[in-house]
Amino acid sequence: MSKVAVVYWSGTGNTEAMAAAVADGAREKGAEVSMLSAVGFGADQVDAFDAIAFGCPSMGAEQLEEGEFEPMFTDCESKLHGKKIALFGSYGWGDGQWMRDWESRCGAIGAILACESVICNEAPDDEALRACHALGAALA
Repeated sequence: MSKVAVVYWSGTGNTEAMAAAVADGAREKGAEVSMLSAVGFGADQVDAFDAIAFGCPSMGAEQLEEGEFEPMFTDCESKLHGKKIALFGSYGWGDGQWMRDWESRCGAIGAILACESVICNEAPDDEALRACHALGAALA
């Protein structure tokens, strides 16, 4: 059984809803899943999981949330080389540049993106939730 962490930050509940769908998808494929807020996760926990889904909405000028998520992710980067991960999040403006930047950042550190990232505008609709479910299944 694979162990999957779903690590996220959510200000309005949109990314949290996406995280729940990711977790459901991984569980349905038989994974042991831990849902963790960004503030409750760090580099010292990365090796305990076979795969990690990271979720964060776009903030400010299309960037990761700076108070809790960005420091956590920066802390984890050195442990993500060769690690199977996936990315997801919501946005309220822009065109998703924050996700493209985040994917490039993950590629530069040698993380293995298990599937296409999932983004949605504002609250996730049924299509976005299905995509999150599939993202979780791909990690399991």
